[in-house]
Amino acid sequence: MKLTYPAIFTHFDDEDGYTVEFPDLPGCVTEGYGIADTMFMAEDAASGWILTELEDGKNPPKASDIHSFHAPTNGFLSMVALDMDAYAEKYGEKAVKKTLTIPAWMNTYVERHGISCSRVLREAVDDIIKKETETLLA
Repeated sequence: MKLTYPAIFTHFDDEDGYTVEFPDLPGCVTEGYGIADTMFMAEDAASGWILTELEDGKNPPKASDIHSFHAPTNGFLSMVALDMDAYAEKYGEKAVKKTLTIPAWMNTYVERHGISCSRVLREAVDDIIKKETETLLA
């Protein structure tokens, strides 16, 4: 799903920073330094806001016409494009079904002992991610 929303960019005084507000996304505010960083931050903030709505079972709000807003004297208006499929794939909490292949003897053991293969796999991958992150930060 691709969406676009109007955003109000307000320049910081004496800095190369901008605050970004999305009138259609209540409370969705971010900031960045320089236009490129600010645009990235705006896309990320709005995508996160919309993803939360979608994961809560809500529809994204309809985007207003950008012409219904006025640019601040120290800023500008712009439409911000969101690729929600790509964002959700990367950051979404929604579970993704995976097929698991294990030997028959192991499946018998798992079933007899009430072991959740999904839980074991999640925990194992989480441990690997934590170890790799610790190694990168060391």
